[in-house]
Amino acid sequence: MRLQRYEGNPILSPNAANSWEDLAVFNPAAWYDPDKGQVILLYRAAESHPEYKCYFGLAVSKDGMHFERVSDKPVLPPSVDGFDASTIQDPRMVKIGDWYYITYAARHFPFGQFWMPTEQRYHWPVCPPEFPKAIRTNATSTGLLLTQDFKTWIRAGRITDPMLDDRDVILFPEKVGGKFVMLHRPLEWSGPAYGTEHPCIWISFADDLLGFKQSKLLAKREYSWEADKIGANTPPIRTDHGWLTLYHAVGPDKFYRLGALLLDLKHPSIVRYRTRDWIMQPEAEYEIDGYYRGCVFPCGKVIIGDTLFVYYGAADKYVGMATCELQELVDYLLKCPV
Repeated sequence: MRLQRYEGNPILSPNAANSWEDLAVFNPAAWYDPDKGQVILLYRAAESHPEYKCYFGLAVSKDGMHFERVSDKPVLPPSVDGFDASTIQDPRMVKIGDWYYITYAARHFPFGQFWMPTEQRYHWPVCPPEFPKAIRTNATSTGLLLTQDFKTWIRAGRITDPMLDDRDVILFPEKVGGKFVMLHRPLEWSGPAYGTEHPCIWISFADDLLGFKQSKLLAKREYSWEADKIGANTPPIRTDHGWLTLYHAVGPDKFYRLGALLLDLKHPSIVRYRTRDWIMQPEAEYEIDGYYRGCVFPCGKVIIGDTLFVYYGAADKYVGMATCELQELVDYLLKCPV
């Protein structure tokens, strides 16, 4: 089973007319509004300045394939002086009631163009040893955004422990067993004490969206195409057979490939089914020729009719889209019990 690339890819490309998105647009969150018949993409945009600051832009589509930007300005920039003062990136979005809840990765200092030779990169300031670790090391934190209209925002703060470099943070679109549920991937949680050799996917439950304190190991690398870290990609979708989510794994060639999970509906800390082989890998030129060669990285997926639309970043430069029939993917997973 393979996801099928849209022949019109990439669906969004860098826009030289706007300095905040002239280098790259990628890794979009997605939501489908059936009342408006509209797909919303909240995408990460990067400037060409050596600091490599990132912003959020917004694009909409009636068919899920052809998108128009809503503005020549970002819908959200980094904060002025907060933990997300230099970059906001990799949003994941769910809607509960009238509000969109968006998790996003962030850093206090600019990260710089990581693909450049070391001597040509921007380097963040050296901080006193008394500074908090997250600032000294410029670690990635994950924050929570709230909005109803993508115009007015509430920056709720960090949703993860500031002592951890924690990303790939994803909320479930509804409570399960009366609790909010979150997936995440703490970089430091590997080794014998954690039961995994490499960073992997953990799950956490809480009564409050800023109250996730304890986590359980959910999924770690199992197959040869998962040689390094793995992480969750897209908010789970409820199906009759479980919560469907996509995940990525970094292979021995450093390429990012995609798999899928079905989690138990009532007890999502249990993985019921898991693809044994990848369902998408970098193959197209726009997935290879970019700032991270060989990366397909979805942050959002939607269902329109019977079709699953997956929106992904390609080589950290473009937005691509791939599809499959939802039932085809579920049937394939049901052949892969854990």
